[in-house]
Amino acid sequence: MSRYRGPRFKKIRRLGALPGLTSKRPRVGSDLRNNSRSGKRSQYRIRLEEKQKLRFHYGLTERQLLKYVRIAGKAKGSTGQVLLQLLEMRLDNILFRLSMAPTIPGARQLVNHRHILVNGHIVDIPSYRCKPSDIITAKDNKKSRALIQNFLDSTPNEELPKHLTLHSAQYKGSVNQIIDSTGVGLKINELLVVEYYSRQT
Repeated sequence: MSRYRGPRFKKIRRLGALPGLTSKRPRVGSDLRNNSRSGKRSQYRIRLEEKQKLRFHYGLTERQLLKYVRIAGKAKGSTGQVLLQLLEMRLDNILFRLSMAPTIPGARQLVNHRHILVNGHIVDIPSYRCKPSDIITAKDNKKSRALIQNFLDSTPNEELPKHLTLHSAQYKGSVNQIIDSTGVGLKINELLVVEYYSRQT
């Protein structure tokens, strides 16, 4: 299944806020369609919606998300927590959380177009897994810095999660530690996602 490229508001109305998918917000009253559906939601549908929320927020294909679930299942600790850590430590998500890109698809484009350095080396793989002490910077040229300055200026000043530090004057961010559960930027019940996949196999 390919990456979603359709109307983003449609997904927000159905699944709720997805800050990684779009920086826009629906007008007041336009999100009422979701609540107008009558009938009780099945347990399967609840689990499916949580999985879809995770997938669309981080901009993953179905195959990519399944791969992350399998990696998390083999790691020590809670599968749901490890899954969120894997997704949050992706380079495209780190750029988004540092406000160096307006959305995760926007961050992916920055990385694909080779505007981003990690520890002084160009990285053009959005799924690159960042580690503590990694330094993420804009490439030292006018175009790359202008793009990121534009994003930094247009993004509201939100408090950064504790695992990240931003030095906006230097177009630089750093990863301080592995993210903990309180720093995740999406309200989600990750256990339902794990349960969804465990019932598919």
